[in-house]
Amino acid sequence: MSAALVLRDVTIALGGHVLIDRLSLDIAPGEVVTVMGPSGSGKSSLLSFVCGTLDPAFRRAGAVAVGGEPIDRLPPHARRVGILFQDDLLFPHLSVGGNLAFGLAPEIRGRAARAARVEAALAEAELAGFADRDPASLSGGQRARVALMRTLLAQPRALLLDEPFSKLDTDLRERVRRFVFEHARQRRLPMLLVTHDPADAEAAGGRILSLALRG
Repeated sequence: MSAALVLRDVTIALGGHVLIDRLSLDIAPGEVVTVMGPSGSGKSSLLSFVCGTLDPAFRRAGAVAVGGEPIDRLPPHARRVGILFQDDLLFPHLSVGGNLAFGLAPEIRGRAARAARVEAALAEAELAGFADRDPASLSGGQRARVALMRTLLAQPRALLLDEPFSKLDTDLRERVRRFVFEHARQRRLPMLLVTHDPADAEAAGGRILSLALRG
């Protein structure tokens, strides 16, 4: 079921330095809002606040909700917010299929049901037959697709993107961007994208939120 991601009066500060001041934002199902700004303006801190991993050294205030349900007091694993980083973070000790199985939502039980979900995800990523492959044997684009499918198999209700395309070469970046946005929109996920690359923002479409250095 699709749901909006809503931020209300979000403030993030470190020491006496305010990074983000009373930010409110509504992201509709399937919409991408791109966050841009110089290093140190609070882009990644905002994502960490949403997914519940912001360092305790930061002072924070405000509320986050998905589908009208507050999540800002929940632990990260209970928020059902997926995130992709610059690095794909595939587990080197697991096969491709094992990486995908790790992401499966806990309500999917039984070996056959779980294996079927993994095979379906591989087919969707145009990687059918890759379940037993070592992640180290994959290309950069293949690894990026596996990382996205692992995130989607956890059935998130929102998706955060922390410069996930920045380490890809130009041609590959365009293909992976298209893959990520297409599959997330098919699932009607609200998306919050952090990037330094204007081409990412252009490909995402939608609104751009510009953060500035304060003080």
